[in-house]
Amino acid sequence: MGWDVLKINYLGDWGKQFGLLAVGWQKFGSEELFQKESLKHLLDVYVKINALFKSEQEASKSARDNGQDTLEIENRGLYAERNAFFKRMEDRDPEALSLWKRFRDISIERYISTYARLNITFDEYSGESTVRPETIEKVENMLKDRGVYEENEGSWVINFEKHGARKLGTAVVRNRGRTTTYLLRDVAAVLERVEKYEFDKMIYVVSAEQDSYFQRVFKTVEIMGYPDIAAKLVHINLGKAQGMSSRLGTVKLLSDILDECGSAMHEVMRSNEAKYAQVADPEAVADVVGITAIMAQDMSGKRINNYPFDITRMTSFEGDTGPYLQYSHARLCSIMRKANLAADQVAKADFSLLKEPHAIDILRLMAQYPDMTTQAFKTLEPTTILTYLFRLTHQVSSAYDVIKVLGTDEGPEVMLARSALHEGARQVLENAMRLLGFTPVARM
Repeated sequence: MGWDVLKINYLGDWGKQFGLLAVGWQKFGSEELFQKESLKHLLDVYVKINALFKSEQEASKSARDNGQDTLEIENRGLYAERNAFFKRMEDRDPEALSLWKRFRDISIERYISTYARLNITFDEYSGESTVRPETIEKVENMLKDRGVYEENEGSWVINFEKHGARKLGTAVVRNRGRTTTYLLRDVAAVLERVEKYEFDKMIYVVSAEQDSYFQRVFKTVEIMGYPDIAAKLVHINLGKAQGMSSRLGTVKLLSDILDECGSAMHEVMRSNEAKYAQVADPEAVADVVGITAIMAQDMSGKRINNYPFDITRMTSFEGDTGPYLQYSHARLCSIMRKANLAADQVAKADFSLLKEPHAIDILRLMAQYPDMTTQAFKTLEPTTILTYLFRLTHQVSSAYDVIKVLGTDEGPEVMLARSALHEGARQVLENAMRLLGFTPVARM
């Protein structure tokens, strides 16, 4: 669409949540398990320590809801251990930073390999930890100079009600223990990116649960005296895949979910022995189709909508699913292999010979593709393209018996035009699938 786009994976690699993970590592960590499956073990540690921490969080919330001071509760137990470790990180304690760096480095290494399976790459991996202390100091000084920063029971806060944003309430910017918050670090990161990239627009792609938080980030930038910069900041909110927890319960790594869908897809493919035997590397194909299944389900509705995570549904060839798209593409590839036409032959086809209403409907749908991509770009809704692909593949499927390429008495010029129609539909399907991040398969 003409933009130079820089893709950044901005990690939540700093903060009290890492302090809690470090405390969990001290209690539940195993060097042996970490060496075998690092991310799985860290996830297990994090789930366990959160389970222990839950009672303290509930006690603190109850006190706060009843108008009581939470200081006594948060000065003992896991609260105190968590806060103390994070304070060591902010004070640049070598031992604390060594553990943090070890966990961060192995996480990024695993992220890169997992994202590669989804055809996702980033130009840069950064995080809250990379925000410079001098930028944070600059933000705080500006907030104080503009009368925005207020001290409240040892914390520094912004009361957004005083600045025309009543719904945003009051936000802690620096904690009682003098450690930084997400808000302070993210506002500082905005200023650093303005200086480094001079961007026209910065888009945050984050869960819809963070709507209010990003409104606070953008409002803070505005009341610091940068309304022009705040106007360039956009939050693209995403719904949740329901049935998975982020901290407690049966939480899974993305890599495990991809493996599970690949295995489920493999079993579905094995049910058709004749077709299965024709696939050169069925396990690899099953992995690709399984990943398509996940991605297609994720894009099947508007991005803000939650949806049920259902492996059985998403790996089915029935209905509007990722596997159905892959099957449609593979079937068109099969037709073109049997037609055995060179690209220069297809290019000479005369589409005016296609008189059937089915053919005309397919051509009209194919002609809509540029408009669909433009609409998807304007709304930032991938489902626009996905829905279009299902319409196209359904139309092509309904025409197979009417617009035959092989086994008919029609003349060679008509056969060439029909072949070109199928190849055109296949090309549009491939282009759009790749645009969505899918890898089209030729056989399955």
